Amino acid sequence: MENDPLVNLKGMSLEEYSYLKQVVAGMDPRQSQNFVIFYSDRRKDPQEILLFTLLGFLGVAGIQRFITGQMGMGILYFLTFGLCFIGTIVDLINHKSIASEFNRKAAYESAQLIKIMTEQTEA
Repeated sequence: MENDPLVNLKGMSLEEYSYLKQVVAGMDPRQSQNFVIFYSDRRKDPQEILLFTLLGFLGVAGIQRFITGQMGMGILYFLTFGLCFIGTIVDLINHKSIASEFNRKAAYESAQLIKIMTEQTEA
C-alpha cells in the first residue's frame, strides 16, 4: 500500500479503486505513476457531474454530457432543455454511474497511452 500510486487519487470509490488495480496490474512502478498522472487529469468526480447536472435546471442543460465527451447528447439536451427536464432528472439520479462510465473509459485510454509510450521508448 505504501508504494501504491493510486492512493494519491482523491474521492475514489472502492469500486473505482479495484478497477484501477486491475488496470495497473501489469505495469512497473514508473508506468503506474505515469498512469496516475494521466488518469487524474481526465478523471471526473461524481460531485462535479452532479453540479453540472443541476445547472440544467437553470436553463443550461447538457453540460454534464459535454464534459463526459457525449457531444451529441449534450447538443440534444441543450436544444430540448434537458429533454424537457426529464433527461436532466434521470442524469441527476444517475450522476454516479455517468462519472463511473466516463472514468472507466478514461482509465482504459490512459493505460493504452502508457503502453504506447513504453513501446516507443523501448524501440
